[in-house]
Amino acid sequence: MIARAAFSSLSPFRSRRGSVLIIVMWTCLGLVSLTLYFANSMSAELRAADNRVTEIEARQAVAGGIRYAGYILANFATNGAVPNVADYKSEALPVGEAQFWMIGRDNSQIPTSAPVFGLIDEASKLNLNTATRAMLTELPSMTPELVEAIISWRRAANAQAGGGDSGETGGGSESAYARLDPPRLNKGGPFESVDELRLVDGATLDILLGEDTNRNGALDANEDDGESSAPRDDQDGQLLAGIFEYVTVYSRQPNTRADGTRRVNVTNGSGQNRQQLIQLLLSKNIEQQRVATIVNLAFGPPTGQGGPGGPGGQPARPDLTSVAEFMVVSRMTAEEFVLIHADITTATGATQQGLVNVNTASEAVLACIPGIGLANASTLAAYRVTHPDALTSFAWLTQVLPPAAIRQAGRYITDQSYQFTADIAAVGRFGRGYCREKVVFDTRTSTPRIIFHQDLSAYGWALGLQVRQTLKGTNNSS
Repeated sequence: MIARAAFSSLSPFRSRRGSVLIIVMWTCLGLVSLTLYFANSMSAELRAADNRVTEIEARQAVAGGIRYAGYILANFATNGAVPNVADYKSEALPVGEAQFWMIGRDNSQIPTSAPVFGLIDEASKLNLNTATRAMLTELPSMTPELVEAIISWRRAANAQAGGGDSGETGGGSESAYARLDPPRLNKGGPFESVDELRLVDGATLDILLGEDTNRNGALDANEDDGESSAPRDDQDGQLLAGIFEYVTVYSRQPNTRADGTRRVNVTNGSGQNRQQLIQLLLSKNIEQQRVATIVNLAFGPPTGQGGPGGPGGQPARPDLTSVAEFMVVSRMTAEEFVLIHADITTATGATQQGLVNVNTASEAVLACIPGIGLANASTLAAYRVTHPDALTSFAWLTQVLPPAAIRQAGRYITDQSYQFTADIAAVGRFGRGYCREKVVFDTRTSTPRIIFHQDLSAYGWALGLQVRQTLKGTNNSS
């Protein structure tokens, strides 16, 4: 009985100890849960911080790429020359633990699934502010309605009312823009950027971008899979690029030489033009007799020798309209013409806007130029591929086109470029933190100047499958 009583007296104490144990266990479980929760939060925050660091690394790599592009242009894009992609590096350039690429274009070949790398020549495109209606009409995917809207958008207000001197009418009326949501006004002024096309009536993304939704000039997997993923495409293995690929607003050529002096005007032989041309040719070590022949072919015999106003009474020759026409009528050889092609002009203003560089333009752009057209564009593109050493000027055109065609095309073409795009994509360490920026440089001065800057990161991955796999393999191995 005594033992039984003792056991009964101990039962409440043991019961209380069991309750305490349960409470302690639950408390420990809660603490463990809190620890795991905060540990997981810290891990997520660490990953987020690491991603932010890699993005900063990529942004700094882009900044380094912009400086590098400026260096290339300052050293290799002098006096209108186009830098040879073999003279500089453009792929996977390291900046610390990050890397950057300069996404370019190869206008000598059909775009493939792999992007090409290098600087982009803006003079290889049609200028929205100067291209004629006929030239715009020939662009791939262009519609007649959009052509009229572009002309109306860029035309000054007095021309809108019929007071312009361009002779262009119609398209993009004020009422069309007033009906849009939200409503807006027709600009009535020059385009300031290519992306301004998105404001023009009738410029849909399908027309502007085509299948190239990430704007890298290459056929990516999602751009050749039919309707499996955006964008919709014809799944034919070829890239159908939009208008963005073929137009610019930046192309502009100075009428001054590298030393800042004005170029020699070869429009005609009046005034000091003849003597300045003679001095220029002689300074290039061309023989005096040959100089006389060139000048007489271009301008006719001088006054007093049967030339304009001379004893022969010959009528004055019509003014030359372009440097290309001068090349044709003077019958200069390619070796002679390359010596002076950057020293002569037929323009009187400070600059010439919108000339297309036939040495770098794509076949689609060449087809838009009067005198070349669709019939000759492929021939010119093929000749450039087989004769790369001839692209020091456009004298090679005489080997492909008849003189009449060159003279017709002359007022629209050039062999020099002064504006270039550096389309720079970069990743941080381990291939993370992707970003992409587009910068347009103007090289008309001794120091290249940035005239446009745009962030293209939102357009998505633009470096192609091979670079992605390379970065993925490097990440796995590390």
